[in-house]
Amino acid sequence: MVLHVNGEIIEDSLVYKEAELLRPSYERAFADMEPRLREAQLIEWSKENVIERALVRQYAKTYGPPISKDEMEKTLEEMGHRAGGRENLAKQFGASDDNKLMESIELQMRTDRLMRDICKDVTEPSNEQIQKYYEENKEQFKMPESIRVAHIVKHINWRTDEATALEILKKAQAELKAGAVFENLAVKYSDCPDNGGDLGYISRGQMVEEFDDVVFNLGTGQISDIFRTRFGFHIAKVYDRKALAYRGPEEVKDYITNELKKHMQTDAINAFIDKLKAKAEIKEA
Repeated sequence: MVLHVNGEIIEDSLVYKEAELLRPSYERAFADMEPRLREAQLIEWSKENVIERALVRQYAKTYGPPISKDEMEKTLEEMGHRAGGRENLAKQFGASDDNKLMESIELQMRTDRLMRDICKDVTEPSNEQIQKYYEENKEQFKMPESIRVAHIVKHINWRTDEATALEILKKAQAELKAGAVFENLAVKYSDCPDNGGDLGYISRGQMVEEFDDVVFNLGTGQISDIFRTRFGFHIAKVYDRKALAYRGPEEVKDYITNELKKHMQTDAINAFIDKLKAKAEIKEA
């Protein structure tokens, strides 16, 4: 299979290389599809990607005024710095010498300019569009139940065996029952004494399951009994609870605006590519 795109020959190796790049995410997304059909679709989509890049590259080569040597040198210096040197940059572009590298940089600059010009007329989304996106994607903005919790912990490791760790926690528990301040005991006994053992606000899944099972069943101001996790022994105290809630539209307006603009820019680029494809001569042999 060899593609001919406006006279440019594209070897099938490029299509298969594209397929291998897409494969991990593609197979996750289409895990339920019959393998033979999934593979055929993957190759077809990879072919389309390769064709579209060829069309954009061909158009960009002659689009707009020439790029000056000074502009290219400045861009080359900046890109080389980010890549860790000119040699690494050349490897990234697959350029065998400086002339090839400069050609690649010029094409990249021309392509970037073309993309900017295609998207220059993309407008700010309206309030109605922002509200619609918010309603349709509200689950993205969910803030799970969280608690502010502190703990006194004694890790079990090469320095402290299980019996010793438990004995230390029992001492701390006895002092708590005698009226000692939890935070002072965290500083005195805990392997994580900073801020009196305060972990701040956590939601389920941030800590190990054994920890969550205890602390999320405590009331505000309540102190747990001694309990065991895979790390050692703990005594926990809950200071505050926040119920599950959703961030409001105003809180996430900037994020939604950026997402909608990205979508509109993608739509503009796709529409441009569709026009190129409609005029192109594409053959497969």
